[in-house]
Amino acid sequence: MEKLIDPIGVFDSGVGGLSVLRTIRQQLPGQDLIFFGDQGHVPYGARSMEEIQAFSESITRYLLGQGARLVVVACNTASAAALHYLRQAFPQVPFVGMEPAVKPAAEQTRTGVVGVLATPATFQGKLYASVVERFAKGVILLQDTCPGLVQQVEAGDLDGPKTRLILERALLPMLEQHIDTVVLGCTHYPFVIPLIQKIAGPQVRVIDPAPAVARQTVRLLESLGNPAPTNKIGRTRYRTSGNPNHFEQLLQCLIGAEGEAEQACWQGTSLE
Repeated sequence: MEKLIDPIGVFDSGVGGLSVLRTIRQQLPGQDLIFFGDQGHVPYGARSMEEIQAFSESITRYLLGQGARLVVVACNTASAAALHYLRQAFPQVPFVGMEPAVKPAAEQTRTGVVGVLATPATFQGKLYASVVERFAKGVILLQDTCPGLVQQVEAGDLDGPKTRLILERALLPMLEQHIDTVVLGCTHYPFVIPLIQKIAGPQVRVIDPAPAVARQTVRLLESLGNPAPTNKIGRTRYRTSGNPNHFEQLLQCLIGAEGEAEQACWQGTSLE
């Protein structure tokens, strides 16, 4: 197989990061990409910080071994638990992480009430607390962890009865308190935006963090003096620690892409 040239590495606990990968591809059509979904360990949301840090460090080493020149942590939970740790462990590597879009929500809300959907680890992390402290003064934030929603997306069930029930349990109490904005604090959640909009109605704005992350990736590449090629079509390689066939089905279901996934297996704390 032909080697990718200086790819951008993108990783997530599962397939949620494909929502970020899709947007990066739109903004950097000439850039080679390599995506790793840790489906062997999904979901990360209820795991300890130390465990998430260990996974993230091993995945970063794996992506660097594949030639990655920049790493996008396309997972809110991993960003909350491990982004600072990764920057200390790999000081020579540029990282882009996920930050809950509380700032634009607080700036744009009309009712002053914002709903935030994220995993427990994201809500408990210092990153989320810092964002709230800096940008959410005077705004009421209603939070929900949407238990089971990541697994529904991993199963490819984006609008079935169980998925709808999870979202209704989260959103209906928020709607009673007059939210007008929903922040998606997990990269799996943008895949159920159509269902969120059906439940919440057109008066509620849903903020997908992926475009902001893609823009930051572009800015970082440019600041490094290493912009993406413009004279070719970039290629994407897919790796998963889960079932490659299932990953390929989700690839088509979630972002309408076709691709061959290769399995990367955990050997203890290392990926091979």
